[in-house]
Order: sequence, then C-alpha cells, then structure tokens
Amino acid sequence: MLKRRTFLAASSAVLLTPHLSFAAETKRRVAVIGHTGRGNYGHGLDTVWQQVPEVEIVGVADANPAGLIAEMAKLKTTQGFDDYQEMLEQTKPEFVTVAPRYADQHHDMVLAAIESGVKGIYCEKPFVRTPGEADSLLAAASQHGTKVAVAHRNRYHPALAQIDQLIASGEMGQVLEIRGKGKGDRRGGGEDLWVLGTHIVNLFTYFAGPPKTCSAVMLQEGKRVTSADVKPGAEGLGPLAANELHARYVMEDGTIAYYDSIANDGTAGNGYCLQLIGSKGIVTWHIDRDPVAHFTPGNPFDPALPPRKWLPITSAGVGKPENQPEVIRKVHNHVLAIEDLMAAVDEDRPPLCDIQAGVTTVEMVCGVFESHRQNSQAIKFPLAERGNALTKL
Repeated sequence: MLKRRTFLAASSAVLLTPHLSFAAETKRRVAVIGHTGRGNYGHGLDTVWQQVPEVEIVGVADANPAGLIAEMAKLKTTQGFDDYQEMLEQTKPEFVTVAPRYADQHHDMVLAAIESGVKGIYCEKPFVRTPGEADSLLAAASQHGTKVAVAHRNRYHPALAQIDQLIASGEMGQVLEIRGKGKGDRRGGGEDLWVLGTHIVNLFTYFAGPPKTCSAVMLQEGKRVTSADVKPGAEGLGPLAANELHARYVMEDGTIAYYDSIANDGTAGNGYCLQLIGSKGIVTWHIDRDPVAHFTPGNPFDPALPPRKWLPITSAGVGKPENQPEVIRKVHNHVLAIEDLMAAVDEDRPPLCDIQAGVTTVEMVCGVFESHRQNSQAIKFPLAERGNALTKL
C-alpha cells in the first residue's frame, strides 16, 4: 500500500564600495553564484532573496564580466566578483544560492560554499551529475553541519497534503501504480530525464519512499543505445544518449513507479506530469501549473462510467477554490523553499527538500543508465556504480 514519506587564481572584485550600516549588519547575509552564458541564474534563484525582507545580498559572483555587471544592477549590490571563492572569503555570507542551470558547475560551487562555513545553500537542479559527486557533497555537508536544499519547488506545495488525505481516506481506492512522463519535446529521452524528469522522480520518493531497484531501457531511433550514441549532454549534464527511454522503479513501500520520455511525442507538453493511479480514481500532478493537480474520480478502467470530471486539487481541498494564493506564489518563486531553508538552519533540521533528497534523485537518473548498461536488469540502490555508466557501454 502506498504511503507518504516525509523528507522533511588572480581575481579581483569588480566594485568594493562599502555600503554597510548598522541596520544592514542586523540582516542575514546572502551571496549569489551564477555564470552568465553557462546556466545563468536559473528560474529566479538570484532574485528570490529580494523577496525575503530579513536578508541582505552582500555579493554576487559571475565569471562573465558583462553578465556580472548586469547582475549586480539587478540585485542592487555593489559587491561583484569574477571568482566565487574570493566572494565567499571576502563577504562571509550565511546563505548562498548556487544558481547556474549547468550541472557541471554545481559540485565545485556547493563544495566551496560548504567549506567556506556558510550555514545554508540553495542549489538549482539537477543537483549534480553523478552519485560520486553527490557522495562528496553529502560528506562535506555532514562534516560542516551545512544545510543544503535542492530547488525541486513542487515539494513545498500545499496540495501535496491534500493528496495525502485523498490516499489516507480511501477515496482513491487502492493505489495501483505511479506513472511519470517527461515533457516529450525535442529533449525527450536522456536530456528530458535530467532536466525535467528529476522533478518527477523526486515526487516519486515523496509518495512512496526511496527506490529499491530500477530496470530501464534507453533507445535511439528505436534501437538500444550503444557507446556510439553517447555524446556530451547539453547544459553540462555529462555523457548522455537516447531520444526515448523507459524506466521501472520498485519503491520502498512496494509501489511500482514508471517513468517514460519520448522525443517529440505529440502531447504538446501536456504529458509532463505524474499520475497516482488508484482503483477509484487518478491524481494527476502537472509540474508548475496552477492548479498544479487534479483528481479524476471513478474506476479508471471502467468504460461504462459517465464522462469523468477533472477536479482541481488546491490548498483548500479537492474541487475547492484556492484559498492561499500568496502561498502558491511563494511556491512558484522559491520563496517558500528559502524560508524553509532559513528555518532549517535556525531549528537545526533538514530542509524539506534536503541534500539527501537531491542525492536520491541523482541516483534515480543514473540508475537508468546503469540498468541499461546491464542489459536492462533490475539494479539495486544505492548504486554500486558511482560514476556515469554511459561511459562504460
């Protein structure tokens, strides 16, 4: 039975004009790391701090000179650096955002922030590229007591609690399986799994706990991926292949969860979702939409039923108008995640979507690669292979 798991070199500063005041020093110090032209500042992870009154942005680092100047103006800070390590040393922030979308930079940036002594880090997804990189950060965060949160913002949505209630009440009946799909655009397959599918598989673990096994197949133009198909992935994702893939996970509570992604699948992006399929109805979670989820009551396998209604799931419940629009806005712009990270530091607890959740998500992606390499056998978690298995095809 499905159950919810709660997881609760020479470099110089561009400008160093002092702008401290007594009031500013009482605020919590935040620094932003980005890289214009190599992932930029993904999904508002830089400007989110401007919506948190109790913080002050004390510096921004960007190796692109023009991008740095533009970002300093955007964040209204006079402290800009072309070297993030120098920024960390000079500004001594309490919190850091690692904002570039390019995943090949995340490990070194997060590690530098941890080792500089920051208390909390908010990192863009995909978190890192391999389980080995994840291991390194997990160990460093544990050693230094740093709280790390990964930007899977759906994990902060209040509609999740309403779905938990649907399941617990029996209104959905028996949950038979979980199905997730990629966006199905030109990135379908391996890139879709990394860039967008990580949101989906992260939610798998919310509802059913971490994975026990994964079996998967990766295809290129309908044929099994071979070493000849492996190329450097976009956005610094590392070795990548496949314009179609299919994965099956056995989750901790025994639920089977499927993830599928096919390039140019014709769904116009509407297939980018997670579905909990129950004997008395289906919950569909469309990533980052509003309303984000719907309940379709009725036996999903009975053709004799009348046309099924898609009932929105909001903070207030199934079929009810949204009564917390400000909370939903905070989910979409990452403010709720930032507030949770700050509270996690103050309360000495893991953030809601913490580093372990990020590690598990990376392993779920890399588990697809390893299963394919092993002729689609079911492979166990944690993975024995801590690198990218596509390099060993």
